[in-house]
Amino acid sequence: MVAIGAGCAGDLSTLEPAGPSASAVARLWWAMLMAALLLFLLVVGLFLAIVFAPGIGRRISPESWIVGGGLALPLPILVALTVYAFWLGEHQLRGGGRLPSEMIRIEALATQWNWRFEYPDLPGAPTTLGTVHIPAGRTVEIAVTSDDVVHSLWVPRLGGKIDAVPGHTTYVRLRADTPGRYGGQCSEYCGTGHAGMRFEVLAHSPEDYPAALNDEQRQ
Repeated sequence: MVAIGAGCAGDLSTLEPAGPSASAVARLWWAMLMAALLLFLLVVGLFLAIVFAPGIGRRISPESWIVGGGLALPLPILVALTVYAFWLGEHQLRGGGRLPSEMIRIEALATQWNWRFEYPDLPGAPTTLGTVHIPAGRTVEIAVTSDDVVHSLWVPRLGGKIDAVPGHTTYVRLRADTPGRYGGQCSEYCGTGHAGMRFEVLAHSPEDYPAALNDEQRQ
């Protein structure tokens, strides 16, 4: 139990969200867990009822058990979870709702085995490798592509993941509630260096954000 609990926290934990997008993912995870637990308890309860009271279900036909237990019971739960998951995905990707007026655009290029970030909204800002700078409290849309194979950009505490596909651009929106450091990684196996293809997100207060990029350039 200690080992399981330790996996629910930390720099790459989806269950320790630090922004609204990641919080929505965590809520979906908990909803799926609760739904699975309810179904599990129901199945175990039916099994125990049959073991200790063998004649309890004889008045119900086999067809009714199949239709009721195999369709009527799980189908509403699965449909509700699927609709919520699709709605959540659309609002984390480009096209899900209106573009926030204060949104910051960042471009990410994945290569074997590193991440390169550019900042088109800040002319003269340097390109950064392995580190992406964002302002806290503002929505960031990252345009993601790849220079070689399929990668996947993921910052567990700030939002969902998105594939980096060669010759194609995908988009994901992130938001950090407070300044700080957040770990990110490639979540798609991309070759022998995949395990080390990590990066970090540095969220700065809005007033410190341009200065942080200037400091990066001087380094």
